[in-house]
Amino acid sequence: MKSSNYDVIIIGGGIMGTSTAYNLIAEDPSLRVIVIERDLSYEKSSTALSMVNARIQFSLKENVLISQYAFDVLENFEEKMVVDGKKPAIFYRREGNLFLYHEKSLPAARRAFEMQNELGCAIEWWSLKKIKDRYPIYENLDEIAGASFGPEDGHFDAYSVLMGYRAKAKSMGVEFVQDDVVELITSEGAISGIKTAFNEIYSSSHVVNCTGAWANLILKTVGIKLPMEPVKRQVFAVKHKVRLDYPLPLTILPSSFYFRTETGGLLLLGKSMEEDPVGFDFTWEDERFEYLWGELYEFAPVFEALKLVKGWAGLYAVNIMDANAILGEWPEIKGLYLANGFSGHGLQQGPAVGRYITELIIGKSPALDLSVFSPLRIFEKTPIKEDGIV
Repeated sequence: MKSSNYDVIIIGGGIMGTSTAYNLIAEDPSLRVIVIERDLSYEKSSTALSMVNARIQFSLKENVLISQYAFDVLENFEEKMVVDGKKPAIFYRREGNLFLYHEKSLPAARRAFEMQNELGCAIEWWSLKKIKDRYPIYENLDEIAGASFGPEDGHFDAYSVLMGYRAKAKSMGVEFVQDDVVELITSEGAISGIKTAFNEIYSSSHVVNCTGAWANLILKTVGIKLPMEPVKRQVFAVKHKVRLDYPLPLTILPSSFYFRTETGGLLLLGKSMEEDPVGFDFTWEDERFEYLWGELYEFAPVFEALKLVKGWAGLYAVNIMDANAILGEWPEIKGLYLANGFSGHGLQQGPAVGRYITELIIGKSPALDLSVFSPLRIFEKTPIKEDGIV
């Protein structure tokens, strides 16, 4: 058994872990930072398995501010993450997000729209005529009362962003180790280190849990159970025969069914459903495709002929209390920081979360006040409200 001392230990090397590592080392190059990831191939990482989206359209102000910062980071990501003259290619495409609303949802959607406008967001309110003029293949709008469109929303290559953060952090001195953390070690109400499956001990007064859907597995070793569950979500890629002269935005129906075009003449389809299983299940069922196809066909009959090309399943770390991030220092254990419970919108929040956790650790005044996401609300049983969960 060997022992190593670090200024910061980050558990989990997905988007949260790598963004935090990069921000720490960029802020203070003298820090000893290590990222411990159970599988550096990222085969089951929620980051790598995401359908990927970056959007401004949230109803909680802090989530909108987080997205504004993410837009800036993504826009300049390739230049900032150059290593040895090589740029990561993240294929950032701002093709828009179109949220469609039933009549009953209009008041909340309007409030969110007005707040986004006040924050200077690129956001548009669309009438049914505007929807039909812009996307004439969207034929069945009988139950749609209005829509909001974010022209600067879009998608990118999640794996390339992950690898970009990792390569840059590594080039600046961050260590990355493949191992499985099995225990948090505390002393007198403070974190003091971690123990791994390889029986290694790493010591630090600052530990960050960035393990996504697996967060409770390690937190239970110190008696913590977050209101969070790993929930399976599925994505399907289908080939269509429709001639499109323009990409389709990520289009979100009131039923929570969503789809967008992808390169190569593909459509990506998905839907979060109440019956989605809880647990670490990565199987995907092509029977669900038939259901989603029916919903797509009803909305846009032009997609009557589709061929299922592939599908995959990944995990949402669903915060069953309020579907928002659990972010900050755990009140009962000094030095233990959480970046958990993002409920499906974590990938786009990675840049801001990494910066915020860094600011908390080094004692710098946060550029964005994200204290609304503090774990304190779990103790106080005061959930926060966000209408824009997909």
